[in-house]
Amino acid sequence: MSEFDDILDNADEAVDLPPATLPLDGWHRARGGRMVEFAGYWMPVQFRGIMDEHLWTRSHAGLFDVSHMGQLEVSGEGAAAALEMLLPGDISALAPGRMRYSLLLDDDGGILDDLMVTHRGDSFYLVVNGAMKWDDIAHLREGLPDDITLTHLDEHGLLALQGPEAVQVLARLGLEPALPDGVPVEGLTFMQAAPYLWQGRPLGVSRSGYTGEDGFEISVRATDIVALADALCADDAVMPVGLGARDSLRLEAGLPLYGHDLTPETGPVEAGLAFAISKARRAEGGFPGAESILAALAAGPVRKRVGLLLDGRLPAREGAVVFAGAEQVGTVTSGGFSPTLERPIAMAFVDAAHAAHGTALDIEVRGRRLPATVSPMPFVPHKYHRQGA
Repeated sequence: MSEFDDILDNADEAVDLPPATLPLDGWHRARGGRMVEFAGYWMPVQFRGIMDEHLWTRSHAGLFDVSHMGQLEVSGEGAAAALEMLLPGDISALAPGRMRYSLLLDDDGGILDDLMVTHRGDSFYLVVNGAMKWDDIAHLREGLPDDITLTHLDEHGLLALQGPEAVQVLARLGLEPALPDGVPVEGLTFMQAAPYLWQGRPLGVSRSGYTGEDGFEISVRATDIVALADALCADDAVMPVGLGARDSLRLEAGLPLYGHDLTPETGPVEAGLAFAISKARRAEGGFPGAESILAALAAGPVRKRVGLLLDGRLPAREGAVVFAGAEQVGTVTSGGFSPTLERPIAMAFVDAAHAAHGTALDIEVRGRRLPATVSPMPFVPHKYHRQGA
């Protein structure tokens, strides 16, 4: 169904270093989670099955353990300006309680990681990819001034509650705003965050996620995460969901996965992430790789990340070659079967000349050429709860 089919196929193979465990490890195993090594941790790839978990999240609410992600705090006078030396976003203009998608870039404009930045009022909260967090921490420590403090919030876990019923589930849980002027959790809109209390326990809640559905991400102390997961799953609308469905959901949503669709050899313009380079930063530059990135914005990229709809039922996997006639024009970076559309879908980087919507291409899979058509992304419309909607 997705890239995680390969994990399932190789789940019993030995790894060089034993994976670490997350605070919910025993919780997952007690609920029948099939545990695999991912990003250096034991994590559940599925519980009842990838298809069931995927469709449940689209119709109800899925609970994902994403505690492998890196949670970081950047604080100190001038923290916004310091972050702008490393990120291409307008961090100084980010209002308290607001979030922004951004990128860590190398000096050539290649993507070292993608991340979320939240202005918490007195600090900035960053969530980085689990497989990259140690590299990111080292990169940030090297790039930030000495008077800026970088804290790894390693005593916190992270849960994602995603799906159309997620907001009702959190409302029923009885969260209380931790600030005097705070809004009820259902009052948050997409890319907004705030602190809450649940039974006296502090939570950091954002209306965001990686599935294309409305939903929330909840930062919680590791000592409280089992109680919170139990309380959430006590609601009939909630099902625990593993990595497999998380991958198929994000693929349907057209969201790139670092290490697959994004790498240091990938620039933000060709990846379709130019929106992460804010208008002010385009004018002033001053971020890593600015010269090459601004040139790509002006001239256009030589290749583009595109969506592909495949004919038939056979999915294309990462690494499959894309052809226009006899000419090789690209490579698949993510692919699988879409439970929602009931057909194979993929993301690929293809030459810009073949990236227009509706372009007919072929993908070589197991020695066969599968017809495919360049498609707009997301494949399944996003359902974010945006301000003013």
